[in-house]
Amino acid sequence: MENVKHRRLSEFNSELKLKGFNVFQIEEDGNATRVYSRKDFYKICLTTGKSKIHYSDRSFETDGTVLFFGNPHIPYSWETLSTSYVGYTCLFSEEFLNAAERTESLQQSPFFKIGGTPILHISEQQREFLNTLFKRMIEEQKADYSFKDDLMRNYINLIIHEALKLQPSENFHQQRNAAGRITSVFLELLERQFPIESADRPLQLKTAQDYASNLNMHVNYLNRAVKQVTGKPTTSHITERIVAEAKALLQHTDWNISEIAYALGFEYPTYFNNFFKRLTGTNPRSLRMEAV
Repeated sequence: MENVKHRRLSEFNSELKLKGFNVFQIEEDGNATRVYSRKDFYKICLTTGKSKIHYSDRSFETDGTVLFFGNPHIPYSWETLSTSYVGYTCLFSEEFLNAAERTESLQQSPFFKIGGTPILHISEQQREFLNTLFKRMIEEQKADYSFKDDLMRNYINLIIHEALKLQPSENFHQQRNAAGRITSVFLELLERQFPIESADRPLQLKTAQDYASNLNMHVNYLNRAVKQVTGKPTTSHITERIVAEAKALLQHTDWNISEIAYALGFEYPTYFNNFFKRLTGTNPRSLRMEAV
């Protein structure tokens, strides 16, 4: 394909690959624009102001103080709607947190999952406490303390645990049996296929058999485990995720329909159009026009 288009990469990627984390204060960021791009880091953001957050194919309008969790495997973008917008942001790579070998709260928390809750409304008392944590992180970031990385990981985990206290417990559970482990691995592998950042690197894993082969197991075994744990077949999860990515590409990129179809693994745009209309009840072009 000629003139291949790529999504913009975050400017923080190079720095994070070297250091593993970055914490900074947001001040009067009233001119933020909507950018849809792949980001190779996790993000925890405490902000006060009015904004609209686009997360996968969903949008959330917020007013007041919120705590936001961004996942590098789930596309998101941010629109600042108020002239006064302040807060703090912590960015960290997966490798940075994995170095502590204590990432269970991160991997299992509902904040970083595609079906989870990435946004929590924060009270004034909670905001003051979280502000203190972010300020301490900024101070420690500048220090030459030998165990600074361990200290920063502790702060990150403390913020996550504070957020977990606000999250209803029924939305936070773990699967310990074999079917649960297999399903978790499948869902993680599924998420790692997204977001699609270039039209010349189309989606590789498209069927239940593709995932079973990649996980080195029989497709029937994978299907039984996923259906037992989630109540939905493996194919349904794959299809829903492709549809979600298609919506995101249509709404947040200027790629034409043919480029999107190719990027999602469809040989012909007609196949993509039929697939999309069957699953959503509308065609790709109509959805794009609605988003304008």
